[in-house]
Amino acid sequence: MSEFQIKSVEFRREREKDWQELERLIDQAEKKGLDKMGAREVSRLPVYYRAALSSLSVARSISLDANLLLYLENLTNRAFVRVYGVRHHLGEAFVVFLTKRFPREVRNYKWLIALSAAFFLLGMSVGMVRVNQDPENFYNIVDASYASGRNPASTTEELRSVLFETDASIMSALTHFTSFLFTHNAQIGILSFALGFAVGLPVFYFMFVNGQVLGAFAALYSQHGLSLEFWGWILPHGVTELSAIIFCGGAGLVLARALIFPTGVSRLENLAAEGKRAGMIVVGCVLMFAIAALLEGFFRQMVTHTGIRYAVMSVTLGLWGWFFVKAGRERYP
Repeated sequence: MSEFQIKSVEFRREREKDWQELERLIDQAEKKGLDKMGAREVSRLPVYYRAALSSLSVARSISLDANLLLYLENLTNRAFVRVYGVRHHLGEAFVVFLTKRFPREVRNYKWLIALSAAFFLLGMSVGMVRVNQDPENFYNIVDASYASGRNPASTTEELRSVLFETDASIMSALTHFTSFLFTHNAQIGILSFALGFAVGLPVFYFMFVNGQVLGAFAALYSQHGLSLEFWGWILPHGVTELSAIIFCGGAGLVLARALIFPTGVSRLENLAAEGKRAGMIVVGCVLMFAIAALLEGFFRQMVTHTGIRYAVMSVTLGLWGWFFVKAGRERYP
């Protein structure tokens, strides 16, 4: 036997029991989970992991045989996942994200979200002023396909019928309509986020334009004395939907800020770090769009009492307000 082989055999003999014990602990952790293991076994896992890591370092430095190196690399990789990897199941990780990480990131970027909201509200104000000054401006603001026949030429009864439609044929199509709303709104939100890569300017424009469309409709219904009914129709789902759109706009501005003002690192490194956190906001907003689509597709047409609509709006506003102010304040892993 060569001197090289003797070194390898001796090295293995001196440390093999520790490797086998680490392998046993890893197998147990993979089968049962760390939460089902005893405290003593869990505490020993990182000790044996560090010992195996040290063995791997030595084996590499003295160029032991390739099979031993491969064994130690696989062993330490498996141990690393158990010691430092995600310790939550998928369901637990989702709950942690939804109840802690999502609202916390929204609070972390509240000023950029406020800036996104400001441009949306500015657009809404401009839309209302323009249509109130000249109803013909409605056609310049709202695309005909989106207006769906609602325009300054519509009668009060025609506009009212949209707010309180209970036709059976429409009710039967609500499921498909809800699916469309979710897809459409999620696309708007993701686009708002993605536009942040263009130094944020398209985000401002996008928020302004969407706000202007809402303002144009608000002015149109106001001119027919239907403001109370219009906002009662919009806000039960709009609190959730518009908040999500504005949050996505704020997330887009996070990307813009990361590119314009790198903090001690390269722009790409800053973008990667900030983009990961802003992306959490967008993922949470997708769930908000799903909730808004359900409210818009089902509740809005099934409940035609204006008072009930405002009550639901108040509850929705209160719940989201509490969630984003209070949820996730405690520490989380």
